[in-house]
Amino acid sequence: MTDILIRRDGHAGRITLNREDALNALTHEMCLALETALDGWKNDPEIALLIIDGAGDKAFCAGGDIQEMYDTGKQRDFTYGDRFWRDEYRLNAKLFNFPKPVVTFLHGFTMGGGVGVGCHGSHRIVCETSQIAMPEVSIGLVPDVGGSLILARAPGRIGEFLGLTGDRMDAGDAIFAGFADYYIPRAHWPALIFNLCNTGDWDAVDALAQTPPDSRLAAWQPDIDAVFGGQSLGDIWRAIPGDPPDALAHAQKLMNRHSPLSLSATVGLIHKVRMSDTIEAALDQEFRFTSRAMEHGDFVEGIRAAIIDRDRTPRWRHATWQDVSGADVLRMTYPTDPPLDLTGETP
Repeated sequence: MTDILIRRDGHAGRITLNREDALNALTHEMCLALETALDGWKNDPEIALLIIDGAGDKAFCAGGDIQEMYDTGKQRDFTYGDRFWRDEYRLNAKLFNFPKPVVTFLHGFTMGGGVGVGCHGSHRIVCETSQIAMPEVSIGLVPDVGGSLILARAPGRIGEFLGLTGDRMDAGDAIFAGFADYYIPRAHWPALIFNLCNTGDWDAVDALAQTPPDSRLAAWQPDIDAVFGGQSLGDIWRAIPGDPPDALAHAQKLMNRHSPLSLSATVGLIHKVRMSDTIEAALDQEFRFTSRAMEHGDFVEGIRAAIIDRDRTPRWRHATWQDVSGADVLRMTYPTDPPLDLTGETP
């Protein structure tokens, strides 16, 4: 069985992530196959729109398949990771800039690499099971796959909150934060996909959209904005009051688990991306960190603790955020050589 199903269906280009047992985690080969489809359909007059979904009931895509990242990183071979990220980020840029409507169906878990495939579309649909997150700081990375741009564009300081905590969003939260556009119960999805394929008319999505559930993040925003607007991670930590309200107590609990180096770099990342406000700048800034994360950061240890040994007790390079210096962050974020190239075709 192939890991990704790519086919024409009426007026639509159909892409289904097909690794149900692995929560549709994205492999390098899947990235390249998806990119090839985009290149072929971009100027095809018979393709009116794209439809991207995931097999099974549990996940659209729970992230990137990082087993080979871990295996090569443990051997201090960093070439695979560099190649994977360069290819994946080129795919993310092409999805963001695709000249035709891209309709994505984001059921269950949509995290990390899944955000890069599902949340750059023009018509992003969530349902009652949707759980969307950018949890990269929990494994020693920064929010990537272009997710830093979505975080930078979120209302107020919701982006900093989500990027630093890795907190999960339900359908209401995802729409409020800018990760999704439409709430449509999943029972209606098969008929909608059939209609889209038969007609090529993306207005069918608007016709079925319902009022989304209330957003917890919207209710929390005043408390989040009061704290997460600091210029540095230290500013944010010091702004949390001694008896924090629910939003900030929740944030403290989550942030205490994550890589201090990743947290420190994430604050600057979101601020820089907010000023540039392009997918290209976002991916370039992300790549500066991720391309160095195995050799100089916490990524290998983060994968070990979360995925390999599953002991949930990572031994980060820095014990606390106070131990991270400006030089430590600069080492991870200066320009790369060669720079990230987002203009090429699939290798």
